[in-house]
Amino acid sequence: MTITEDRSTQLLAAAAEVIPGGVNTCRRQSRPRLCVRRGSGAYLEDLDGRRYIDYHAAYGAVFLGHAEPAVDERVSAAVREGVLYGIGVTEAEVALARRIVHHVPSVDQVVVCNSGSEATYHAIRLARGVTGRQRIIKFQGCYNGFHDYVLRNVLSTADMVGRRDPQSKGMLEAAVDATLVCRFNDLDDVSEVLTRHGEDVAAVIVEPVAHNAPGLLPLPGFLAGLRALCDRHGVVLIFDEVITGFRHHLGGYQSIAQVMPDLTTFGKAIANGYPLAAIGGRRELMERYTTNPGGDVHYGGTYNGNAAAVAAGLATIERLEDGRVHEHVFRLGGRMRRGLEEIGRRAGIPVCVGGFGSLFVLCFMEGPLETYEDALRNDTGLFMRYRRELVARGVFEMPESLGRSHISAAHTDEDVDRTLEIAEKALGAALSTGGPVSRR
Repeated sequence: MTITEDRSTQLLAAAAEVIPGGVNTCRRQSRPRLCVRRGSGAYLEDLDGRRYIDYHAAYGAVFLGHAEPAVDERVSAAVREGVLYGIGVTEAEVALARRIVHHVPSVDQVVVCNSGSEATYHAIRLARGVTGRQRIIKFQGCYNGFHDYVLRNVLSTADMVGRRDPQSKGMLEAAVDATLVCRFNDLDDVSEVLTRHGEDVAAVIVEPVAHNAPGLLPLPGFLAGLRALCDRHGVVLIFDEVITGFRHHLGGYQSIAQVMPDLTTFGKAIANGYPLAAIGGRRELMERYTTNPGGDVHYGGTYNGNAAAVAAGLATIERLEDGRVHEHVFRLGGRMRRGLEEIGRRAGIPVCVGGFGSLFVLCFMEGPLETYEDALRNDTGLFMRYRRELVARGVFEMPESLGRSHISAAHTDEDVDRTLEIAEKALGAALSTGGPVSRR
């Protein structure tokens, strides 16, 4: 399929006159330049009517599939009664909170907000409030939100790994310096930092699977070791399950790992693309929020608990409760990862397929894939050529270095079969147009 980009390019050019750069969030720029006019199930359709099997899924927010009737019909019914009241609580908000508390083992109470970044911001503020400490620990390569507390050492180049690496101009210098960075899967590194700074550290925040790094699975004992270190030093352990929560298990990845954090943040797959996020945790921590009379840690937000997002969250969680969606996407994810490994073997090049459950990312490198430094061995040039060749053939995986891909409940075995056929052709084309393959 040849992509002319005409209509998408025209729309983006027009948008750039009134929207800086033409898009409303920085990572929506792509090459080839595409704009989508509709999504249905596992497919996207661009402005010229071309269809793509979608594995981008809005960075994983769309879990059940685009325009899922079970969700959209509930949202439509809810908003006909009004979207937002700004007083008290609705029955739907209570029902959603009860479901989250029921399913997530570490959560006694929960509050909702609108984005994952809001959730991690409020969780970190709570940790600081209850400990009286200022510093936090995050992990190299993990993305925990856009706020100054955590937007450092995310997409670091090799020479900046472990160094002071804020991701944006305009960040508060004191916030950057209050965040300490450790290596994922390295308990000795965390222990050393806590030994030196433990009396000043309020929280350790970690993606239990570092899907932004990409797809780094925790080594045996890593998450349990973090739990033990936090207990020893009086530090709040925050699991950032914005990606892993609900997509990997109704109880979050913590249910799989059997390690209980003090606080958990949720987002993305919780509401199949609607703007909903949540913070949950132990009662004695959560009741410090000012939503509780006598609380001393501010928590607010005009749009928190809006009817559309709450209805979407309820409908999504209900759809997941019989286990069939997770069984389906885990099976397809396993097929995809095995198939991509075989394609790499047939091509005679080093590949390593990261991911877990419904997530996958094909890296062009030798394994293992355990730390952020490992991911830097990926042949970025080949990766980008391969992704663009996929898009040209009707498979949409975001053409950005090491971006993860997502299987939804709407994908089928036939979709995976077709994708693997296209992937082999795309890889062949990418190899034929590039230089020598990196074998680092």
